[in-house]
Amino acid sequence: MDRDALFTSDFKTTPYWWEASPPMRGTEAKLPADADVVVIGAGYTGLNAALQTAREGLSTLVIDAEEIGGGCSTRNGGQVSTSIKPGFATLKRRYGDELTRGVLEEGQASLDYVAQLVADEGLDCDFREVGRFHGAHMPHLYAKLEEECRVPHPVWKTDAYTVSKSDMAAELGTEAYHGGVVYPHHCSIDAGKYHAGLLARVLAAGAVVKGHCSAVSIERTRPGFIVTTAKGAVRAGKVIVATNGYSGPLAPYQQRRIIPIGSYVIATEELAPDLVDRLFPTDRILSDTRKLVYYYRLSPDRKRVLFGGRVSLSETDPRKSAVKLHRSMTALFPELETARISHSWMGFVGYTFDTLAHCGEDDGLYHAMGYCGSGVGMASYLGMRMGAKAAGRERTPSAFERIAFPTRPLYSGNPWFLAPSVLVYRMRDRFGV
Repeated sequence: MDRDALFTSDFKTTPYWWEASPPMRGTEAKLPADADVVVIGAGYTGLNAALQTAREGLSTLVIDAEEIGGGCSTRNGGQVSTSIKPGFATLKRRYGDELTRGVLEEGQASLDYVAQLVADEGLDCDFREVGRFHGAHMPHLYAKLEEECRVPHPVWKTDAYTVSKSDMAAELGTEAYHGGVVYPHHCSIDAGKYHAGLLARVLAAGAVVKGHCSAVSIERTRPGFIVTTAKGAVRAGKVIVATNGYSGPLAPYQQRRIIPIGSYVIATEELAPDLVDRLFPTDRILSDTRKLVYYYRLSPDRKRVLFGGRVSLSETDPRKSAVKLHRSMTALFPELETARISHSWMGFVGYTFDTLAHCGEDDGLYHAMGYCGSGVGMASYLGMRMGAKAAGRERTPSAFERIAFPTRPLYSGNPWFLAPSVLVYRMRDRFGV
Protein backbone atom coordinates (compact mmCIF):
# COMPACT_ATOMS: atom_id res chain seq x y z
CA MET A 1 0.00 0.00 0.00
CA ASP A 2 1.18 3.52 -0.78
CA ARG A 3 2.44 5.18 2.38
CA ASP A 4 0.14 8.17 2.01
CA ALA A 5 -2.85 5.82 1.83
CA LEU A 6 -1.76 3.79 4.85
CA PHE A 7 -3.44 6.02 7.43
CA THR A 8 -7.12 6.73 7.95
CA SER A 9 -8.35 10.31 7.61
CA ASP A 10 -8.79 10.52 11.39
CA PHE A 11 -5.44 8.83 12.20
CA LYS A 12 -4.12 9.51 15.71
CA THR A 13 -0.75 9.07 17.40
CA THR A 14 -2.45 8.31 20.71
CA PRO A 15 -3.41 4.87 22.03
CA TYR A 16 -6.56 3.19 20.79
CA TRP A 17 -7.49 2.63 24.45
CA TRP A 18 -7.80 6.39 24.95
CA GLU A 19 -10.92 6.52 22.77
CA ALA A 20 -12.96 5.05 25.63
CA SER A 21 -10.71 6.08 28.53
CA PRO A 22 -8.70 9.26 27.92
CA PRO A 23 -6.09 10.26 30.52
CA MET A 24 -7.09 12.76 33.17
CA ARG A 25 -5.15 15.56 34.80
CA GLY A 26 -6.05 14.42 38.30
CA THR A 27 -7.87 16.30 41.00
CA GLU A 28 -7.54 20.05 41.22
CA ALA A 29 -7.18 19.95 45.01
CA LYS A 30 -4.38 22.01 46.47
CA LEU A 31 -1.13 20.11 46.89
CA PRO A 32 -1.05 19.04 50.55
CA ALA A 33 1.79 20.18 52.76
CA ASP A 34 2.27 16.66 54.06
CA ALA A 35 1.08 13.11 53.48
CA ASP A 36 1.61 9.79 55.16
CA VAL A 37 2.53 8.29 51.79
CA VAL A 38 3.61 9.94 48.54
CA VAL A 39 3.40 7.70 45.48
CA ILE A 40 5.45 8.86 42.49
CA GLY A 41 3.91 7.50 39.30
CA ALA A 42 0.21 7.02 38.57
CA GLY A 43 0.31 3.86 36.48
CA TYR A 44 -0.73 0.38 37.54
CA THR A 45 2.05 0.14 40.13
CA GLY A 46 1.29 3.45 41.79
CA LEU A 47 -2.48 3.10 41.78
CA ASN A 48 -2.43 -0.41 43.21
CA ALA A 49 -0.04 0.78 45.93
CA ALA A 50 -2.18 3.83 46.69
CA LEU A 51 -5.32 1.71 46.93
CA GLN A 52 -3.72 -0.21 49.80
CA THR A 53 -2.44 2.79 51.74
CA ALA A 54 -5.54 4.95 51.30
CA ARG A 55 -7.87 2.16 52.40
CA GLU A 56 -5.75 1.69 55.51
CA GLY A 57 -6.55 5.28 56.41
CA LEU A 58 -3.15 6.73 55.49
CA SER A 59 -3.23 10.12 53.80
CA THR A 60 -1.99 9.31 50.30
CA LEU A 61 -0.80 11.60 47.53
CA VAL A 62 -0.22 10.21 44.02
CA ILE A 63 1.69 12.44 41.61
CA ASP A 64 2.69 12.03 37.99
CA ALA A 65 4.86 14.09 35.68
CA GLU A 66 2.30 13.86 32.87
CA GLU A 67 -1.42 13.28 32.56
CA ILE A 68 -2.83 10.60 34.84
CA GLY A 69 -2.79 7.52 32.63
CA GLY A 70 -0.42 9.00 30.07
CA GLY A 71 2.33 6.40 30.54
CA CYS A 72 2.74 2.80 29.52
CA SER A 73 -0.12 1.57 31.71
CA THR A 74 -2.49 2.79 28.99
CA ARG A 75 -0.06 2.21 26.11
CA ASN A 76 0.38 -1.56 26.36
CA GLY A 77 -1.30 -4.32 24.38
CA GLY A 78 -3.70 -5.45 27.09
CA GLN A 79 -2.19 -8.91 27.61
CA VAL A 80 -2.00 -10.52 31.05
CA SER A 81 0.21 -13.52 31.71
CA THR A 82 2.28 -15.06 34.50
CA SER A 83 4.87 -12.34 33.80
CA ILE A 84 8.13 -14.33 34.22
CA LYS A 85 10.42 -14.55 31.20
CA PRO A 86 13.31 -16.83 32.33
CA GLY A 87 12.52 -20.53 32.62
CA PHE A 88 12.76 -22.71 35.72
CA ALA A 89 16.20 -24.14 34.85
CA THR A 90 17.69 -20.69 34.23
CA LEU A 91 16.30 -19.31 37.46
CA LYS A 92 17.39 -22.35 39.46
CA ARG A 93 20.98 -21.88 38.30
CA ARG A 94 20.85 -18.31 39.56
CA TYR A 95 18.94 -18.66 42.81
CA GLY A 96 18.53 -22.29 43.80
CA ASP A 97 15.32 -24.27 44.02
CA GLU A 98 13.52 -22.55 46.93
CA LEU A 99 13.85 -18.95 45.74
CA THR A 100 13.15 -19.93 42.13
CA ARG A 101 9.87 -21.50 43.18
CA GLY A 102 9.04 -18.36 45.11
CA VAL A 103 9.63 -16.16 42.09
CA LEU A 104 7.50 -18.38 39.84
CA GLU A 105 4.73 -18.67 42.42
CA GLU A 106 4.50 -14.90 42.52
CA GLY A 107 4.34 -14.85 38.74
CA GLN A 108 1.20 -16.95 38.99
CA ALA A 109 0.00 -14.81 41.88
CA SER A 110 0.24 -11.70 39.70
CA LEU A 111 -2.23 -13.15 37.19
CA ASP A 112 -4.53 -14.38 39.94
CA TYR A 113 -4.39 -11.01 41.68
CA VAL A 114 -5.61 -9.07 38.64
CA ALA A 115 -8.47 -11.51 38.10
CA GLN A 116 -9.51 -11.22 41.75
CA LEU A 117 -9.12 -7.44 41.81
CA VAL A 118 -11.29 -6.99 38.73
CA ALA A 119 -13.97 -9.23 40.24
CA ASP A 120 -13.87 -7.76 43.75
CA GLU A 121 -13.89 -4.15 42.57
CA GLY A 122 -16.38 -4.73 39.75
CA LEU A 123 -14.04 -3.13 37.21
CA ASP A 124 -15.58 -2.80 33.75
CA CYS A 125 -12.45 -3.46 31.69
CA ASP A 126 -13.19 -6.40 29.35
CA PHE A 127 -11.03 -8.75 31.41
CA ARG A 128 -11.34 -12.29 30.04
CA GLU A 129 -9.46 -15.57 30.22
CA VAL A 130 -8.99 -16.06 26.48
CA GLY A 131 -5.69 -17.94 26.42
CA ARG A 132 -2.52 -17.20 24.48
CA PHE A 133 -1.39 -18.73 21.20
CA HIS A 134 2.42 -18.63 20.93
CA GLY A 135 3.53 -19.34 17.37
CA ALA A 136 6.75 -21.04 16.24
CA HIS A 137 8.29 -18.97 13.46
CA MET A 138 10.70 -21.80 12.49
CA PRO A 139 10.18 -25.60 12.40
CA HIS A 140 12.81 -26.51 14.98
CA LEU A 141 11.26 -24.05 17.41
CA TYR A 142 7.95 -25.87 17.17
CA ALA A 143 9.79 -29.07 18.10
CA LYS A 144 11.18 -27.24 21.12
CA LEU A 145 7.68 -26.09 22.14
CA GLU A 146 6.43 -29.66 21.81
CA GLU A 147 9.22 -30.89 24.07
CA GLU A 148 8.44 -28.24 26.68
CA CYS A 149 4.76 -29.18 26.68
CA ARG A 150 5.54 -32.84 27.29
CA VAL A 151 7.20 -32.05 30.62
CA PRO A 152 4.92 -30.61 33.34
CA HIS A 153 6.04 -27.22 34.62
CA PRO A 154 7.67 -27.55 38.06
CA VAL A 155 5.50 -24.76 39.54
CA TRP A 156 2.71 -23.60 37.24
CA LYS A 157 -0.29 -25.66 36.20
CA THR A 158 -0.21 -24.33 32.66
CA ASP A 159 -2.55 -26.84 30.96
CA ALA A 160 -0.59 -25.88 27.82
CA TYR A 161 -1.01 -27.88 24.63
CA THR A 162 0.51 -27.76 21.18
CA VAL A 163 -1.21 -27.04 17.88
CA SER A 164 0.44 -28.51 14.79
CA LYS A 165 0.76 -26.63 11.52
CA SER A 166 -1.94 -28.83 9.98
CA ASP A 167 -4.37 -27.73 12.72
CA MET A 168 -3.45 -24.05 12.66
CA ALA A 169 -6.64 -22.90 10.92
CA ALA A 170 -8.60 -23.38 14.14
CA GLU A 171 -6.29 -20.93 15.91
CA LEU A 172 -5.03 -18.43 13.37
CA GLY A 173 -5.40 -17.76 9.66
CA THR A 174 -1.73 -17.56 8.70
CA GLU A 175 0.82 -19.79 6.99
CA ALA A 176 3.70 -18.02 8.71
CA TYR A 177 3.91 -20.31 11.75
CA HIS A 178 4.95 -23.93 11.97
CA GLY A 179 2.46 -24.63 14.73
CA GLY A 180 2.48 -23.30 18.24
CA VAL A 181 1.38 -23.74 21.81
CA VAL A 182 -1.74 -22.55 23.64
CA TYR A 183 -1.59 -21.33 27.23
CA PRO A 184 -5.30 -21.38 28.06
CA HIS A 185 -5.17 -19.35 31.29
CA HIS A 186 -3.60 -16.14 29.95
CA CYS A 187 -5.97 -13.19 29.77
CA SER A 188 -6.84 -10.04 27.89
CA ILE A 189 -7.90 -6.67 29.26
CA ASP A 190 -8.78 -3.18 28.05
CA ALA A 191 -5.69 -1.38 29.32
CA GLY A 192 -7.34 2.03 29.42
CA LYS A 193 -10.55 0.95 31.14
CA TYR A 194 -8.57 -1.00 33.72
CA HIS A 195 -6.51 2.08 34.57
CA ALA A 196 -9.59 4.29 34.72
CA GLY A 197 -11.33 1.83 37.03
CA LEU A 198 -8.33 1.69 39.35
CA LEU A 199 -8.10 5.47 39.41
CA ALA A 200 -11.76 5.79 40.35
CA ARG A 201 -11.29 3.37 43.27
CA VAL A 202 -8.18 5.23 44.48
CA LEU A 203 -9.99 8.57 44.43
CA ALA A 204 -12.98 7.04 46.21
CA ALA A 205 -10.62 5.76 48.91
CA GLY A 206 -9.63 9.35 49.65
CA ALA A 207 -6.26 9.67 47.93
CA VAL A 208 -5.25 12.92 46.24
CA VAL A 209 -4.09 12.36 42.65
CA LYS A 210 -2.32 15.12 40.74
CA GLY A 211 -1.09 15.07 37.16
CA HIS A 212 1.47 17.39 35.58
CA CYS A 213 3.18 17.44 38.99
CA SER A 214 6.63 16.02 38.42
CA ALA A 215 8.81 15.05 41.37
CA VAL A 216 12.07 17.01 41.31
CA SER A 217 13.86 15.53 44.31
CA ILE A 218 13.47 13.21 47.28
CA GLU A 219 15.29 14.37 50.40
CA ARG A 220 15.54 12.07 53.41
CA THR A 221 14.80 13.81 56.71
CA ARG A 222 14.27 12.61 60.25
CA PRO A 223 11.58 11.43 60.23
CA GLY A 224 10.42 10.76 56.69
CA PHE A 225 11.13 12.66 53.48
CA ILE A 226 10.60 15.93 51.69
CA VAL A 227 9.43 15.40 48.11
CA THR A 228 9.92 18.53 46.05
CA THR A 229 7.59 18.72 43.06
CA ALA A 230 6.99 21.15 40.24
CA LYS A 231 4.06 22.49 42.28
CA GLY A 232 5.69 22.68 45.68
CA ALA A 233 7.18 20.56 48.44
CA VAL A 234 5.43 17.82 50.42
CA ARG A 235 6.59 16.26 53.67
CA ALA A 236 6.07 12.51 53.42
CA GLY A 237 6.21 9.75 55.97
CA LYS A 238 6.95 7.18 53.28
CA VAL A 239 7.60 7.33 49.53
CA ILE A 240 6.82 4.74 46.85
CA VAL A 241 8.71 5.13 43.57
CA ALA A 242 6.54 3.65 40.81
CA THR A 243 8.08 5.09 37.65
CA ASN A 244 9.21 1.90 35.81
CA GLY A 245 10.19 2.73 32.19
CA TYR A 246 9.93 6.46 32.95
CA SER A 247 12.48 6.39 35.78
CA GLY A 248 15.04 9.18 35.66
CA PRO A 249 17.53 11.09 37.80
CA LEU A 250 14.98 11.47 40.61
CA ALA A 251 16.00 7.99 41.84
CA PRO A 252 19.57 7.27 40.67
CA TYR A 253 19.66 3.76 42.15
CA GLN A 254 16.67 2.67 40.08
CA GLN A 255 17.75 4.67 37.02
CA ARG A 256 20.99 2.66 36.83
CA ARG A 257 19.01 -0.59 36.87
CA ILE A 258 16.11 0.16 34.54
CA ILE A 259 16.50 0.07 30.75
CA PRO A 260 13.76 2.18 29.08
CA ILE A 261 12.80 0.53 25.79
CA GLY A 262 10.18 1.85 23.42
CA SER A 263 7.46 -0.57 22.42
CA TYR A 264 5.25 0.34 19.48
CA VAL A 265 1.64 -0.55 18.66
CA ILE A 266 -0.79 0.07 15.82
CA ALA A 267 -4.55 -0.36 15.57
CA THR A 268 -6.16 -1.03 12.22
CA GLU A 269 -9.35 0.54 11.01
CA GLU A 270 -12.51 -1.51 11.54
CA LEU A 271 -12.36 -4.69 9.46
CA ALA A 272 -15.00 -6.79 7.74
CA PRO A 273 -16.43 -9.37 10.19
CA ASP A 274 -15.88 -12.31 7.82
CA LEU A 275 -12.21 -11.36 7.40
CA VAL A 276 -11.75 -11.10 11.17
CA ASP A 277 -13.41 -14.47 11.72
CA ARG A 278 -11.24 -16.12 9.07
CA LEU A 279 -7.94 -14.73 10.33
CA PHE A 280 -8.75 -14.75 14.05
CA PRO A 281 -11.25 -17.53 14.80
CA THR A 282 -10.55 -17.17 18.54
CA ASP A 283 -10.13 -14.17 20.83
CA ARG A 284 -6.73 -15.25 22.08
CA ILE A 285 -3.84 -12.95 22.78
CA LEU A 286 -0.97 -13.75 20.41
CA SER A 287 2.82 -13.82 20.35
CA ASP A 288 5.60 -15.85 18.76
CA THR A 289 9.08 -17.25 19.27
CA ARG A 290 11.03 -14.28 17.94
CA LYS A 291 13.46 -12.56 20.29
CA LEU A 292 12.22 -9.25 18.89
CA VAL A 293 8.73 -10.04 20.05
CA TYR A 294 5.50 -9.40 18.19
CA TYR A 295 2.44 -9.22 20.43
CA TYR A 296 -1.00 -8.80 18.96
CA ARG A 297 -4.70 -9.43 19.42
CA LEU A 298 -8.13 -8.28 18.37
CA SER A 299 -9.73 -5.29 20.05
CA PRO A 300 -12.33 -6.37 22.62
CA ASP A 301 -15.17 -5.74 20.14
CA ARG A 302 -13.43 -7.91 17.47
CA LYS A 303 -13.37 -5.05 14.97
CA ARG A 304 -9.65 -4.15 14.79
CA VAL A 305 -6.25 -5.75 15.02
CA LEU A 306 -3.90 -4.32 17.64
CA PHE A 307 -0.36 -5.22 16.60
CA GLY A 308 2.75 -4.35 18.58
CA GLY A 309 6.48 -4.95 18.72
CA ARG A 310 9.96 -3.50 18.56
CA VAL A 311 10.62 -2.51 14.94
CA SER A 312 13.38 0.10 15.10
CA LEU A 313 17.04 0.10 16.12
CA SER A 314 16.46 3.27 18.12
CA GLU A 315 13.45 5.23 19.30
CA THR A 316 11.37 6.69 16.51
CA ASP A 317 8.07 8.48 16.06
CA PRO A 318 4.78 6.54 15.76
CA ARG A 319 4.24 7.45 12.10
CA LYS A 320 7.51 5.81 11.11
CA SER A 321 7.00 2.78 13.35
CA ALA A 322 3.47 2.36 11.95
CA VAL A 323 4.83 1.66 8.47
CA LYS A 324 7.18 -1.03 9.81
CA LEU A 325 4.57 -2.61 12.05
CA HIS A 326 2.09 -2.73 9.17
CA ARG A 327 4.73 -4.47 7.06
CA SER A 328 5.34 -7.03 9.82
CA MET A 329 1.62 -7.58 10.30
CA THR A 330 1.00 -8.20 6.61
CA ALA A 331 3.93 -10.62 6.46
CA LEU A 332 1.89 -12.74 8.84
CA PHE A 333 -1.51 -11.89 7.36
CA PRO A 334 -1.28 -10.88 3.67
CA GLU A 335 -5.04 -10.28 3.59
CA LEU A 336 -4.49 -7.24 5.81
CA GLU A 337 -2.37 -5.52 3.17
CA THR A 338 -5.11 -2.96 2.44
CA ALA A 339 -6.11 -2.46 6.10
CA ARG A 340 -5.39 1.14 7.03
CA ILE A 341 -4.03 2.30 10.38
CA SER A 342 -6.24 4.38 12.65
CA HIS A 343 -3.87 4.66 15.65
CA SER A 344 -0.13 4.32 16.15
CA TRP A 345 1.56 4.91 19.49
CA MET A 346 4.45 3.96 21.71
CA GLY A 347 5.34 3.68 25.38
CA PHE A 348 8.46 2.96 27.40
CA VAL A 349 8.64 -0.41 29.10
CA GLY A 350 11.14 -0.91 31.90
CA TYR A 351 13.59 -3.73 31.20
CA THR A 352 16.18 -5.08 33.60
CA PHE A 353 19.53 -6.78 33.09
CA ASP A 354 18.20 -10.05 34.52
CA THR A 355 14.78 -9.83 32.76
CA LEU A 356 12.96 -9.95 36.10
CA ALA A 357 10.88 -7.42 38.00
CA HIS A 358 12.20 -6.00 41.26
CA CYS A 359 10.83 -4.37 44.38
CA GLY A 360 12.17 -3.38 47.76
CA GLU A 361 12.43 -0.90 50.60
CA ASP A 362 15.17 1.32 51.97
CA ASP A 363 13.99 2.66 55.34
CA GLY A 364 10.65 4.00 54.13
CA LEU A 365 11.59 4.47 50.47
CA TYR A 366 9.87 1.76 48.40
CA HIS A 367 10.09 0.79 44.75
CA ALA A 368 8.54 -1.71 42.33
CA MET A 369 9.47 -1.75 38.63
CA GLY A 370 11.24 -3.56 35.79
CA TYR A 371 8.40 -5.64 34.35
CA CYS A 372 10.18 -6.36 31.07
CA GLY A 373 7.12 -5.94 28.87
CA SER A 374 4.78 -8.05 31.04
CA GLY A 375 3.62 -5.29 33.30
CA VAL A 376 -0.16 -5.47 33.49
CA GLY A 377 -0.16 -8.31 36.00
CA MET A 378 3.19 -7.84 37.71
CA ALA A 379 2.95 -4.05 38.08
CA SER A 380 -0.47 -4.47 39.66
CA TYR A 381 0.68 -7.22 41.98
CA LEU A 382 3.97 -5.70 43.13
CA GLY A 383 2.32 -2.30 43.48
CA MET A 384 -0.19 -3.95 45.79
CA ARG A 385 2.60 -5.70 47.73
CA MET A 386 4.57 -2.48 48.25
CA GLY A 387 1.43 -0.55 49.18
CA ALA A 388 0.47 -3.18 51.73
CA LYS A 389 4.02 -3.09 53.10
CA ALA A 390 3.97 0.71 53.40
CA ALA A 391 0.62 0.41 55.18
CA GLY A 392 2.11 -2.03 57.67
CA ARG A 393 -0.05 -4.97 56.59
CA GLU A 394 2.59 -6.98 54.67
CA ARG A 395 5.61 -8.23 56.57
CA THR A 396 6.63 -11.23 54.46
CA PRO A 397 9.23 -10.18 51.87
CA SER A 398 8.33 -10.76 48.25
CA ALA A 399 10.60 -13.13 46.37
CA PHE A 400 11.40 -10.13 44.15
CA GLU A 401 12.82 -8.34 47.19
CA ARG A 402 15.15 -11.26 47.88
CA ILE A 403 16.94 -11.23 44.53
CA ALA A 404 19.73 -8.80 43.65
CA PHE A 405 18.78 -5.87 41.41
CA PRO A 406 21.71 -5.81 38.95
CA THR A 407 23.20 -3.01 36.91
CA ARG A 408 26.24 -2.80 34.64
CA PRO A 409 29.44 -0.74 34.84
CA LEU A 410 29.10 2.70 33.20
CA TYR A 411 25.32 2.37 32.78
CA SER A 412 23.46 5.45 34.01
CA GLY A 413 20.06 5.10 32.33
CA ASN A 414 20.93 5.77 28.68
CA PRO A 415 20.66 2.45 26.79
CA TRP A 416 23.48 3.08 24.31
CA PHE A 417 23.67 -0.67 23.68
CA LEU A 418 20.09 -0.93 22.41
CA ALA A 419 20.78 -0.61 18.66
CA PRO A 420 23.51 -3.28 18.53
CA SER A 421 21.36 -5.56 20.71
CA VAL A 422 18.44 -5.22 18.29
CA LEU A 423 20.73 -6.10 15.39
CA VAL A 424 21.91 -9.23 17.22
CA TYR A 425 18.33 -10.29 17.99
CA ARG A 426 17.35 -9.79 14.36
CA MET A 427 20.11 -12.14 13.30
CA ARG A 428 19.10 -14.68 15.91
CA ASP A 429 15.47 -14.50 14.76
CA ARG A 430 16.55 -15.08 11.17
CA PHE A 431 18.13 -18.40 12.14
CA GLY A 432 15.86 -19.25 15.07
CA VAL A 433 18.71 -19.25 17.59
